[in-house]
Amino acid sequence: MSYYNCVYIITNKYRTVLYTGVTNNLLRRVWEHKNKLEEGFTNKYNCDQLVYYEFHEDIRDAIEREKKIKSGSRKDKIDLINKKNPEWKDLWGDLVV
Repeated sequence: MSYYNCVYIITNKYRTVLYTGVTNNLLRRVWEHKNKLEEGFTNKYNCDQLVYYEFHEDIRDAIEREKKIKSGSRKDKIDLINKKNPEWKDLWGDLVV
């Protein structure tokens, strides 16, 4: 499995905040979120639970998809997560196995 060119959604432990991002290395990026290595929105709101991700061969496709998800409503994001991860478990463990 390739961990590159990925759109992802992370949340905090209370699921009150949803952050959509794009990266060329999902393992590294989620690790950065979990270890609060960068200042910003996800650090401020303690977003460190990976609840959704999808891979794209081309980074331009991933960026376009990120924009589409970000422009959607919170309900749209919740529906997207529920389809792939109805228990809202932290998918980080699936990646590092």
